This record gives sequence, C-alpha cells and structure tokens, in this order.
Amino acid sequence: MSNTAPRPAEPVPGRLDRLVARVRAYRLAQRRRNAGRNKTGGRRATWLLGALVLLLVLLFVAGLNYLTPKTGGRQVTLDQFVALTGDRRVTTATFLDQDNRLAGRYVAPAPGAKANATTAALPADGAFWLNYPKSDVAFGILADRLTTDGARIRIDPQSHKVLVRSVTIYLLPLLVLAGVFGLLFTGSRNGGSGIGEVTNFGSMGKKKATRGGSGSVSFADVGSATEAITELSEVVDYLKNPSRYEQVGAVPPKGVLLFGPPGCGKTLLAKAVAGEAGVPFFSVAGAEFVESLVGVGAARVRDLFRRAREVAPAIVFIDELDAAGRRRGGGGSEGGSDEREQTLNQMLVEMDGFEVSAGIVVMGATNRPDILDPALLRPGRFDRHITIELPDAPGREEILRLHARTRPISPDVDFAYLASRTAGFSGADLASVVNEGTLLALRLANDTVGTPELEEAIQRVLHGPQGRGVVLTAGERERIAVHEAGHAVAAAAVGQAESVHRISVLTRGRGGGQTRIRGGDDGLVRTADELYGSLVMTLAGRAAELLVLGTPSTGAEDDLESATRLAGDIIGRYGMSARLGPRRLLANDVNTYLGGSSGLADLAPRAMDAYDEELVVLLTEAEADATRLLARNRQIFDRLASGLAEAETIEGPALEVYLYAVEHTPPSAPGSRPVRPPVRTGR
Repeated sequence: MSNTAPRPAEPVPGRLDRLVARVRAYRLAQRRRNAGRNKTGGRRATWLLGALVLLLVLLFVAGLNYLTPKTGGRQVTLDQFVALTGDRRVTTATFLDQDNRLAGRYVAPAPGAKANATTAALPADGAFWLNYPKSDVAFGILADRLTTDGARIRIDPQSHKVLVRSVTIYLLPLLVLAGVFGLLFTGSRNGGSGIGEVTNFGSMGKKKATRGGSGSVSFADVGSATEAITELSEVVDYLKNPSRYEQVGAVPPKGVLLFGPPGCGKTLLAKAVAGEAGVPFFSVAGAEFVESLVGVGAARVRDLFRRAREVAPAIVFIDELDAAGRRRGGGGSEGGSDEREQTLNQMLVEMDGFEVSAGIVVMGATNRPDILDPALLRPGRFDRHITIELPDAPGREEILRLHARTRPISPDVDFAYLASRTAGFSGADLASVVNEGTLLALRLANDTVGTPELEEAIQRVLHGPQGRGVVLTAGERERIAVHEAGHAVAAAAVGQAESVHRISVLTRGRGGGQTRIRGGDDGLVRTADELYGSLVMTLAGRAAELLVLGTPSTGAEDDLESATRLAGDIIGRYGMSARLGPRRLLANDVNTYLGGSSGLADLAPRAMDAYDEELVVLLTEAEADATRLLARNRQIFDRLASGLAEAETIEGPALEVYLYAVEHTPPSAPGSRPVRPPVRTGR
C-alpha cells in the first residue's frame, strides 16, 4: 500500500478568481454592446421621426392644394352675372357649398335680342364661375335670380372636403409640431446633430471614444520620453489587469498630470497609453467645459464621466487642463455661483467623491501647472505628476529618426549632426523640420531628402523662409555682413568657435541676417563666465557696426532685446552681481514653459534704482568687451566680413578657416570683479 498522499485539488480561491474575472469581462462586453445598440437605435429613431415629419409636411401641402377651388370657365363679376340671368342666358348652375362658389354655363343671346353692354366683353357662350360670400342671404338672392331665369340649379355639399379641411387645418399642424419637438429631444439624447444642439448644452455633443488597438499610437511612436513611459507603463498595466491590484489592495493612480513646454508630446503620450492598453480613449479640451450659461460646465463634466463609466476601463484625456482647472478665488471670482468654480467642483467630485469612477484613469495636460487649483493636484485626484522636458541631443536624434521612417531620407543623412544643430527644439519642431525638408525635396523634384534640404528646413523653422523678394543695396549688404561677422568672431573669442555653424546676409522673416550658433551641449547649469560670454557675443553685432561704420542701426533690435533679458537674469535672477549681492530681485512667477519674462519683485524704490543702474553698467561693459575682442582680431574680422558680403552665406569648413585663427581671450564675469561705486543716472 503506497504512502503517497493524494494530490490536492486546485484551490477554490483560484477558481473563484477566474470565475469573477470571466463574469466581469462578460458584463463589460454586454455593457459596451448595449451602449452601441442604444446609439444605433437612437440614430434609427431620429431618422424615422425625421421621415415622418417630412411626410406630414407633404400631406399638409397636398391638403392645402386639394382644398383650393378648381373650376373651369371664366370668372364673371356680379354685374355680369345679373345681366346674364336677366337675359335668360344661364342654363345650368351648381352651388359648391365648401368652396362658396357658383359654377355654371350660359348660352349665346337669342337672335335679334338687344345687345347688353355689361356682357359684351364675355364670349358668346361657355362656362363661368362666381365667388359669393358664405351667408344665407347671398345664397337666397342668387337662387332667386337663377330660378327666375329658368336655369337648372344643383347644390354640391362637398362633404369630402369637410373631412380634409378638418385634418389639414387642425390635425396636421399639431402633428408636425409634435414631430419637430420629438426631433429636438431625440437629437439631444443621441449627442446632437445640428438640430439637437439647441437643447444639448449640458452634454459633450458628438464626443466619442477612440478605441485603442492595432494601428493606433504606441510607446514605440514616442521618442525621448523614457522616464515618462516608465511611469505610464504602470497605468497601462492597471488598465489591462485591474484584478492584480485588487488582490494586493494597491490603489493605482487615478489621475496623471503631464506638464511641460508646448509641443513636447503630452497629447501623443496620452494616445500611446490608450493604444498600449487597448481601451476607449476620450479626448476633450478644457475649454469645452467653459460656457457662459451657469451649470452647463458641470453638466458636461457629468456627461463625460457617465460615458466613460459605461465603457470602463477607459482613459479620459483633458488637454489644456488650466482652462477648466484654474485656481479658485482668482481672476475676480467671488465664489458662489461662478460657472468656472462649479465646473471645477464637479470635476473634483467625479475624480474622487461619493461616486468613485472605478476603472477610469484621468490624464491631464497643461503648460501652466502653477495656476491649477491645489485640490486638483492632491493625491487621490491627479496623484502622479510627470514633467515632459525638451529632448536632449540623443532624444532629438531619436525623434528625427521616428519622423523619417515614412519619408524617403537619403542614406548619407547624419541625424546626430542634425540633432546637434537643433538644441532647444521640441518634438513638434523636429517633426516640422522633417516635413519641411520633405516639401523642399518635392519642390526641387528630388527623389530623396538630403542634408541640404533638412538644414534649410531648420533655418525655416528658426527664422522663417528666405526673403527672395527683398533686394539689398550695397550699403545694407556691407552693414549686415559686418554685423554677422562680429557675432561670429566674438563667439570664437569667448570659446564657442566650434558652435558657430553658419552666418548669412540673406533675409529671413523680419531679420536682415543670421548667425546660427549650434548648441553642442544641453547642460542645465551655466557658470557666470559662460553667461557673460553669451552676453558679449549677443552685443558683438552692434559693437561691430560701431567699430567699423561708426553708427549703429535698427538691425540690432533683436540683439538688444535678448541681451537685456539675459543681463536681467544675470543680475536679478541668478544673483551674480557683485554690487547687489546674492539675492533674487525678480518675481518668482517666471513661466519657463511659455518663455515669459518676470517683473521685479516687491522691492523698495532704492533697490529698483540700483537694479536699473547695474543693468546699464553690465550691458555697457559687455559691449565694450565685445569691441575690444573685435579690435584685437581686426584682420580676421575684416576678412570674414568681406568674404561674407561677397559669398552671402558661409558655413561649415569654410567658416572654420576664418575662426580657427581667432585669439581665444574670454572676458571674466562681472561677479568676480571688485565692487564698483554706485553709478548715478541723474535720478
């Protein structure tokens, strides 16, 4: 007899889990099937009701046409009728009771009878008709005249027209109105066509869920977002296998907030999550909830989440979330019945309130996370915040390769080189570069897209298309060449010779020339010397004009704007001024994503004057240093300016020949210099 214990049966909990999962899957499929049937049935009801209304209108028109009296012959006046009866010429007469019309025939006058001037205009004989008022007196008078004349009289009650008139005048208009109201309410329930929108203020209209699956966007279509994809993979896993989280009691993220600069791929990431999970994807804009009517925004939020619950698990993506989720109590709002606050309150309740939206992941995207309401950002609502930064050099190369997959790119294109030339570009900018390069190749009738087309596309994205209709005079060409050569020589002198890639006198956009500085590194930390070197390089164009031509020009407008902003950051943002000390003078409301500038903080007038004086001193010193650098390399500078005026564009190795011999003497930052006495500006 064997001592081996019998093999235990499969645990009951495992069977129960599989059974529960099957029941849930069946219920979900049934719910989605019913939702589809309801939509199809609603559309069918709308079409049938519209056809019925059209049929009723046609019947109404046909009834009116039938009730219109139709008699042959010629209409006679009452005087002519009296003359005909007086001459005994009327032979037959029929009273049409419902039409209030007398129809009959008359014959020619007897031979030798005296002519009657009243009936002279009538034919010799024929049919006639006469309208008479609906009264017994008029009927009696006409009957007496005909009886006296000896005519045969017949009365037609037209009983069939009695029924048609009752239906046409009273019943059909009511049915048409009822059908029109039915169309209004049916269109409203079905998400609204044009006529349904009249009563469809409280719903999201024709908003439908996009089903993720084969052919949709996936994580493979997103470049340079490894960290964001890692965080979002957990959301995908929850949408695919929610039972795993229920078994261990883990609560997945209910909301994911994506924020970063415009064009960095926030919407694309949300679509990729839906494509990876294979669940319905509702995409709305925050502005769709904003309405002038009080309560409409909250109703639309309820309608959106109701639709998402019907097909859960699902993803609700709200783009530009700040339009509906702005901080409460701001912008002149006094609370109470404010429409924007009601919309936000309803969104907060739907995300984490009494009615928990299980199986729904809300994703939001915004460029302004600083103005969102704190209640919207707390754990339990948008409890996972993911920053989408601008791509670095390897990320830009990856994005360029992704967009080049479907284009006929030449095999000799160096994407790493192009990535190094596009520092600061977002994913949308890089997509525009590849598309513009393809259009240029198509315009030139090239079979493939090469490096020249992509380089020209970069210039188009940065500065706009080349101004072919602008003709430069000899003086303008010389001044622009001096200006751009000054930028290039100063860049080489401060240690950025390898970054200068291209200089040109050709006009693009609003500028008269360009010096393209290639951003080789994407570092987040810059020293005071590097910042001051960039300031000197920015003002070198104006300094070159003063050095060679003696007077500045309007071509330095953009340079002055950039230099003033950079100098303000050096002094008031980074605390690199020896005179003002290590403190921040600018307000902390700088919008880094939208590129906005910041005003001064709440400072005393004395501190504001000191900031202004230090700004003037810094810009003046930077321009003086730029002038000294150009004077020290005057021969190289003059040769480069002359060559640029002749060739119009110098780039690559040809430019390196000029800049290789520039003396590398970067000026020291002002923060390392001795403290200067205050500068009086006459205030």
